[in-house]
Amino acid sequence: MEVTHTMPETTAPVAPAVPPTPPVPLSALLAREDLALRQIAGPSDPPVVIHWAHTSEMADPYPYLLGGELLLTAGVHIPEAAGSDGGAPGRANSRLGDYFDAYVSRIVEAGGAALGFGLAPVHDTVPRALVAACDHYGLPLLEVPPQTTFSGVARAVWQLMAQARLAELRRVTEAQQSLAAAASRPDPVPSVLRQLAQRLAGHAVLHGPDGTEIAAAGREPAQGVKGALAELSGVVRPRGRTAPRATSATDTAGDTHLAVYALGAGEGFVLGVASPRRDPGDHTIASVAAVLLSLLTGEHHSGTGAARSSALVRLLLGSPPEEVAPLLGTGEWLVVHARPDAQLPDAVAASALGAALGSPLVDLGHDVVRVLVPGGRAPEPQAGWTLGVSAAVEPREWTAADAQAARALARARAIRTPLVRHGARPGLGDLVPRAEAEAHARALLAPLTGRPELAETLRNWLALHGSWDRTAVALDVHRNTVRQRIARCAALLDTDLDDPDVRMELWFALRQS
Repeated sequence: MEVTHTMPETTAPVAPAVPPTPPVPLSALLAREDLALRQIAGPSDPPVVIHWAHTSEMADPYPYLLGGELLLTAGVHIPEAAGSDGGAPGRANSRLGDYFDAYVSRIVEAGGAALGFGLAPVHDTVPRALVAACDHYGLPLLEVPPQTTFSGVARAVWQLMAQARLAELRRVTEAQQSLAAAASRPDPVPSVLRQLAQRLAGHAVLHGPDGTEIAAAGREPAQGVKGALAELSGVVRPRGRTAPRATSATDTAGDTHLAVYALGAGEGFVLGVASPRRDPGDHTIASVAAVLLSLLTGEHHSGTGAARSSALVRLLLGSPPEEVAPLLGTGEWLVVHARPDAQLPDAVAASALGAALGSPLVDLGHDVVRVLVPGGRAPEPQAGWTLGVSAAVEPREWTAADAQAARALARARAIRTPLVRHGARPGLGDLVPRAEAEAHARALLAPLTGRPELAETLRNWLALHGSWDRTAVALDVHRNTVRQRIARCAALLDTDLDDPDVRMELWFALRQS
């Protein structure tokens, strides 16, 4: 049984036996008319694949091969007794046969996939003894015509590999999109399994913590495969408090390839896949399905999901946040506003962000994701995201914290930094009674009542030290729009916004409003 760990190893990495690119069928190389290659020995069935091309004139290339190569040679290393027709009869011919037997056997022993023999300038024909040795050891032998260079053959291999890699990436991307769409359907778990089985042309099954089959999809596997898949799932399922030996494992049952993936944080759910073949991108596709199923099973089979449902119902029925909060946790909370640096966020990206921040309480908006995080955690910058973090507050201050996080995110985007935290130091507002401060703010900002876009523009413009460009970035508007709004604010407030005292007083008022 082959067990594959998906978590990083603590020991030094070992070079892979094959490159991370899809192999090239030898038949595709032979089909290239510009190369005019011809197979003159060795099997064609089962199909042979090439992982790379390598040129060597060593009499023993074994130490320099990694396996899967198309080895190219012009025969410079062949003893002179070979001649152009395979050598004269007698003892010399026997020695030559022994030489080619040893040469080809070492290539096969090293895992070489095929041998290409170049005609001219050393040999006019391929030695017959070499043809016989390749037939004997089952090594495909290609005749490379004089007009075809070895570098041209290698370039063709890399071109075919690049085409295969592009096709594989396209297949994986399409599979990821279809799996994400399946996870958003009313029956997400069966939908994800059906889509996975379809993409891998096999059978997908979800095993519960006790090993029973919860749901399955796809073509019915051969006899004994289901049992082998259930047995393999035990390798990645935790036993009591003992961690599993691996988070994924692979095996075979006859001609069927098996793979299992542990779901969630050790709750015992396992995704199993049985397929007739194992292509390079299959592991990536199955891993995406495992992440989605981890999110789906983790919420519905734990007390956390029930507590969140209860909290939501109580809020909808009018309970104040401070009464609902104990269902979610105790103590203070942070509100995080996050916006992706590239495209708009989706449900999977939002859930992944929540997991990274240590909270399942995620709200996916049009272009902003909001996360409610326990106050004991300190959110760190997340790759691909811009974050605004509020101060730690009690549940009754959640609304204020939401506004703090929004302002922090706007500032983070304006100054192009991955994370901005709302300042928690005592300020001027702490020296003035809250009721008096709010009354002063209402009176000062009364001309802006009913014009929220003006108040928000003024707030951001003051926070960004009067920068037109950065305020425009924070608000997603043109800089001329910012200028027009600030001019309108100055006119309505009947004040000079270039005066630092005026700016300070307005900033104080906006903080209280």
